[in-house]
Amino acid sequence: MDLGIAGKRAIVCASSKGLGRGVAEKLAEAGAIVTINGRNRETLKVTAHDIQKQTKSEVQIVVADVTTVEGREALLEAEPNPDILVTNAGGPPPGLWSDWAEDDWLNALNASMLTPILLMKGVLPGMITRKWGRVINITSASVKSPIPELGLSNASRSGLTGFVAGTARQVAKHGVIINNLLPGSHETDRTTSFLKRTAAERNISIDEARLEAHARNPTGRFGTSEEFGAAAAFLCSQYAGFIVGQNLMLDGGAFTSTLG
Repeated sequence: MDLGIAGKRAIVCASSKGLGRGVAEKLAEAGAIVTINGRNRETLKVTAHDIQKQTKSEVQIVVADVTTVEGREALLEAEPNPDILVTNAGGPPPGLWSDWAEDDWLNALNASMLTPILLMKGVLPGMITRKWGRVINITSASVKSPIPELGLSNASRSGLTGFVAGTARQVAKHGVIINNLLPGSHETDRTTSFLKRTAAERNISIDEARLEAHARNPTGRFGTSEEFGAAAAFLCSQYAGFIVGQNLMLDGGAFTSTLG
């Protein structure tokens, strides 16, 4: 299927590995010119080389922390006129509500709510002028199915979801489409860290923790970055113009709901 985005310019945040890399790969595969971002130059260079080799598409790198003003400015300076924006950042740490101080909340809100909002504010005017744009925010399945120990994430990402709900409906008439992708457990470093934590708490091996987690999912496994990237690429495509302000769960059916 031709997604109709060959030659479109894309920014994919936090894309040196994991889900962000999966999205960058699929956009490049569809012919988009991709700017990838991360905080480690060597990892970014390897990722860019791999994507260019696999897809023959143009890839540029921006070494920056997008949760900072300087990082966002560097990203938008490198790619000032993106047709596609995929926001993404590492999630807040797990813990107990009584442990989180004001700074913990401010950091979570900055990374998981304000950063994507400010990036959108930076690119939406140009998209509106050009009468075409796609924005995908990588959030979390915890927005719909809260995870007790991820209160910082539950709250901050829910704030972003509320912002998108209104904004997506304001800009859709200009051909600018905004949606959120809500990943459940995928084969990523973050999932591995949770498995290590579970294994340590229960005095079991990481492999045992992984098997138990797989068994709790209707698919019997975790998702892959390739699957996630393909879903994101479709939402960035010419065919997604009537999908507005949605929160698409990619969790293997873990969240049980008839209408949610």
